[in-house]
Amino acid sequence: MDEKEKIREGIDAADAQILNALAERVRLARQIGEYKKKMGLPILDRAREQAVIQRVGENAARRGLPQDATEDVYREIIRLCRSVQIEETKVAFLGPQGTFCEQAARHYSRDMNASLEERPSIADVFRSVKVGEADKGIVPVENSNEGSVMETLDLLNESDLKISGEIILRITHNLIVRPDTGLSDIAEIVSHPQALAQCRRYLDENFPRVTRVEAKSTAAAVKLASESKRTAAIGTGLSAQLYGMKILSQGIEDNRENHTRFFVLSNEDRESTGKDRTSIIFSVKHVPGSLSEALGTLSSRMISLSKIESRPARGKAWEYVFFCDFEGHRKDAKCREALEELTTKTIGLKVLGSYPRAQ
Repeated sequence: MDEKEKIREGIDAADAQILNALAERVRLARQIGEYKKKMGLPILDRAREQAVIQRVGENAARRGLPQDATEDVYREIIRLCRSVQIEETKVAFLGPQGTFCEQAARHYSRDMNASLEERPSIADVFRSVKVGEADKGIVPVENSNEGSVMETLDLLNESDLKISGEIILRITHNLIVRPDTGLSDIAEIVSHPQALAQCRRYLDENFPRVTRVEAKSTAAAVKLASESKRTAAIGTGLSAQLYGMKILSQGIEDNRENHTRFFVLSNEDRESTGKDRTSIIFSVKHVPGSLSEALGTLSSRMISLSKIESRPARGKAWEYVFFCDFEGHRKDAKCREALEELTTKTIGLKVLGSYPRAQ
């Protein structure tokens, strides 16, 4: 046996030891999960998990291993152990894979035992949660630059689903190419129209003569770029990873304060946490001062209104519905009183949900 084969045998033996140790850790995780359930204790303990990761990282550094990389590995081990303690949650998100919506879904489910399932449309995310194919759904609701996603607002008005959470994601655009592509190779840049618009200054300064091509999504753009050395895409870091691509330039958006807000859809909203927001929808009569009178039910109780937007009522020409967000939970005393009074000053008041504010 030559030296290379001996080394490979050693690697195989080390892998077997790692797998045995991993199986034992999973067994112990299942055991402590059962104990916590029996004692009525919370399954998740973020402080304990972070302490374990930090301890492992410091021990790795003392052994000459890269601390950050080792901690990343251990986060995945902890996620695996968590999966045997907590029932799996199915989370549907607006696809395709590699988009900001998947990033939001990953952020939402980072402390859960979750399976992420892409859906081709916002309507299909709503449908999946309604019929029980998914436990939760992640849909975009507004962008700080582009405004509200009207399809989401319309479906919230028509659906019985509740908003049980929100995620606010900073939008970072990247110039993505194949590993064998350099700046001088780029003949066209492809992306979703919004992404192209949000990176206009960067493109004008760096690629003034390069053709810009629109795609259905940033992920679809990265897939197209993966098929041609002369095509670059604007997309997410996640999509670059998904297609084995290279990020040529990071953070190329013109406005660094570009954020998208996503809603978590469920069949019920959340209990009060003390740091909540409530979303409602209503109409008012066509008489002077009706909207002001309705909103006065909030201001008179010092309830902060964080958003109001009008939307044409479907099937009713020149009639409008109003979407509002205000601070507080629907079960809080002053919010409950405001909603009770609001029912007398509006038409068709609907509480879309109360949920923890995104931090």
